Order: sequence, then structure tokens, then C-alpha cells
Amino acid sequence: MRRLIINADDLGADVARNEGIFEAIRAGVVTSASILPNGPALDHAIEGIRAGGFDRVSFGVHLNLSEGRPLASGLSRLTGPDGRFLGKAGAHRLLMGPGDASIEADIAREAALQIRRLCDAGVDVTHIDGHQHVHVFPAALQAVAVVAKGLGIRRMRIPEETLRFGDDTPAGLMEEARRFSALGRKARKVLAGMRIAASDHFRGLVLKGRLDPAALVKLAGTLPEGTTELMVHPGRAADREPFSAFSSADRERELEALLDPRFRLALDSSGAVLISFREMDR
Repeated sequence: MRRLIINADDLGADVARNEGIFEAIRAGVVTSASILPNGPALDHAIEGIRAGGFDRVSFGVHLNLSEGRPLASGLSRLTGPDGRFLGKAGAHRLLMGPGDASIEADIAREAALQIRRLCDAGVDVTHIDGHQHVHVFPAALQAVAVVAKGLGIRRMRIPEETLRFGDDTPAGLMEEARRFSALGRKARKVLAGMRIAASDHFRGLVLKGRLDPAALVKLAGTLPEGTTELMVHPGRAADREPFSAFSSADRERELEALLDPRFRLALDSSGAVLISFREMDR
């Protein structure tokens, strides 16, 4: 059986992103969403979840260790002099290293607070992943997994994309996809030993910023057996400064692609079943 989880990242980033994600959920296309616990529009996202009646949709933690302000105070390694996270490049340099006790202590404190913020708001958290995939970086993986499991989260994203990278994939995106996939392969072994579940397959790395109806139709027709997670980033165009440089007009184009009826027809023709993380283990 082919099963597909379509997970929208960055719920809570800004109101426009939230509205786009909720639009895709209500259309029956997006089946899961990951929430930024330190996102500027977190309260708006929580209100939408409470009002939405999304009983069959799964919501997870989009763990953020790179952008904005942390929830924990007094972090010694993850933040700069201004008290903010180090940014994408700085956080990646730090977390790609082997890690040490002080880094892991910072990560554990911050991860616990981010998870608890959502739980305390009444969100039934089903899974965890990472903003910019930081949860599978060498210095972070063990600490994140231990904290998540201790707080009852036993499903985690593994961004291991096994698709052959095509000639039309930009070189920088291809290299990024290969790097995250290599981290994902290593993470899969660690998480299996900890009895933390993950989807069998993952898609979305080489489609970042390039998702259109044709790509989605092709994806629907080539889904492998088992459960696949498709990472998407839909939204409406923000009228204020975005949370991330990735919060661009591409989000609206991606939303329109997901809502395109050709995608749903292709899924129906493929026999794939849309599920959420809540149903992954059944």
C-alpha cells in the first residue's frame, strides 16, 4: 500500500503562512503541520487549530535552533551576544560538529521548552522535525531524540531522500539535498535503536522552491510502497517582514500547486492514501 503524509512546515511563522497552511488543510490536501514554537504568529496558529476542528490532522514540533529568539534563557552555546540564535549558517557550523556536554545541555533545555509550549497550549503533538533539519545534525540528534521520547513523542522526520537527483536540479540545492539525506541515513539507525518511528520514505528536498503542479503529478505517480512524508511550505504572501528568507512569494505558488485539482486526480489514480502522522503506525 502507498500512503502519503503531506506535512506543511513553519506553522506559526507569520499570519499569512498560517492562513495558507490552514487553507490547504481545509482543502483536504495537507494532512499534517509542524509548528514553530518560537514563531511570531504562534498564538494565531494555536487559535486556528482550536477553531478548526482538525481532528484527523496531526500537528508536530518544528524544532528551531537557528532563527529568532530561544525560549530558554542563559543558553551558553546556541546564541550570540544579542541573545538570538546564531542564524542558519552559524547554527549549522556549530551543530555539524560532534557536540559536547554544554551544547547538548543547551539543546535539551531548549527542545524541552519548545515541546512543552505546544503541549501546554493544548496541542496534541504527534511528531517532531527540525527547522532547516537541525534535529538530525550530529550535535543535536541524540539530545533531541532523548528529550522528545521522554515527553512522549515517538515519531520523528528523517529527511533521507532517495530520489535520483535530476540534471535540472540547481547545483546548490542538489548539494544541500545530498547533505541532509546523508544525515538522515545516519539518523535512521540511531532512531530505530531508540524505538522512535519515522516514515519509510521522504520527499521534498529537491523540490524546495520548485514545487509546481507538474512536479506533484510526477511525484504522485512514482510513490514507493510504504509511507512517504512529503515536506511542503505553503502560505499566502506576507505583507510584513518574513520570519525567514525562505518565507517568500514561492510559498503562495506552492500553495496553488497543492490546491491544483490535477494533483488530487493523480493521487487518486495512483491509489495512494493520504494519512497523517497520527495514522502512520496503524
